[in-house]
Amino acid sequence: MNSALAQISEKKDFFVNSSSLKDVRSFSREVFEKLQLDQDLKDELVLAIAEAAQNIVKHAYKDISDTSDKMEITISLKNNELEIGFFDKGRAVDQNNVRHRKIDDVKPGGLGTFFIQQIMDAVVFKEGEKPWINHLVLTKKL
Repeated sequence: MNSALAQISEKKDFFVNSSSLKDVRSFSREVFEKLQLDQDLKDELVLAIAEAAQNIVKHAYKDISDTSDKMEITISLKNNELEIGFFDKGRAVDQNNVRHRKIDDVKPGGLGTFFIQQIMDAVVFKEGEKPWINHLVLTKKL
């Protein structure tokens, strides 16, 4: 990582739908390019961000197929700690229901939260400040 870029703070809004996930990944890659992170680390971080965004679309907006709502994603780096924030107005997250399926249950899907937890140092759900309902914070020491 380039020490000249020791701090960064970027945010962007995305429509809450599956077709926005490509834009979420592109935004993440662009921010991480500025930080000159190792390629493997960039790929892992983009995966964690994409999985979290997909979970917002799939779970916070379950059964809401036609919405103009947007989610906000923030990426900041300060004191070598990367913080990624997700804000949405979907259904409130019940943290007791957030868990991945069993690893030995071989089938597609259901491992997004597992990957996020493996990649990041901390995963914290906060109550969103108005107008947001949910606020997910992922952190990683670099």
